Amino acid sequence: MSHHKFRSLSEAHQAFGLPKPVHPLITLLNSSKVPVDVKQFPDAHVLTFYKISYKPNLGGRIKYGQSYYDFEEGGLLFAAPNQIIGGDGEDRNSTVHCSLYTLLIHPDFFLGYPLAKEIKQYGFFSYTTNEALHLSESEKEKIISIFGMIEDELNSRIDDFSQDIVISQIELLLSYANRFYKRQFTTRKAVSNDMLQKLDDLLDDYFNNEKSLNKGLPTVQFLADHLHLSPSYLSDMLRSLIGQNAQQYIHDKLIDKAKEKLSTTSLSVSEVAYTLGFEHSQSFSKLFKTKTNLSPLEFRRSFN
Repeated sequence: MSHHKFRSLSEAHQAFGLPKPVHPLITLLNSSKVPVDVKQFPDAHVLTFYKISYKPNLGGRIKYGQSYYDFEEGGLLFAAPNQIIGGDGEDRNSTVHCSLYTLLIHPDFFLGYPLAKEIKQYGFFSYTTNEALHLSESEKEKIISIFGMIEDELNSRIDDFSQDIVISQIELLLSYANRFYKRQFTTRKAVSNDMLQKLDDLLDDYFNNEKSLNKGLPTVQFLADHLHLSPSYLSDMLRSLIGQNAQQYIHDKLIDKAKEKLSTTSLSVSEVAYTLGFEHSQSFSKLFKTKTNLSPLEFRRSFN
């Protein structure tokens, strides 16, 4: 299924029924000043630019996992270029004023600035809508003030300092988002711990029922799909809780299962590697040595 792809900010403005943007590489839509009717906007579409939007009322429609959400002060949603946006059945009779601010930035706007590379390190650009950043009242005020500063700068006379200032304001917005997501992981610790338990159960079932024989090594995508999370959100949640990303967590579980098999069975190293899902025993031995400072055989001998 193909989705309409917006290749320029001008094209997006046209779809919203707005005049061309003042700047070809960055635009900020403020629906409190210019309400935008999205009835004709493609339900599911692809943007070739970054999108940061603030919704003053996330309501109960945006959820964490299956049911959990905490603040009622709205929140932020992020999207990176070339992601599919929309298509989740949201009300087509509504207008974009459900998003108070929508910031659209072409990647070329960052060229020549460190942010061109750094922005790709922010995992929340790969989160899904059910992983939106919910804001407290004080957090909302900070975010709104930054959008206001960006808006003022973009509407002012463009000069040699304009781009530097806007880039700094975007960096500030992303830094606050990073901080507030860490807070979100912490305040949702009970829910996150429940996710950890489900993650453990998933991997235990995967290895104990030897699904690895048919499916190979468990992947981050496999775990994320079963937990109804995006891979990026799962990794960032784990990093916040236990200091490891999802891939590192899988590797630790693999090593635990390998130790169990090496110490309680007579399976050869190659057989252990095969039952865990490795195509090549050398890859297994290399990972085991990296994690334990012992080869699988050296580990086994330590039990004899």
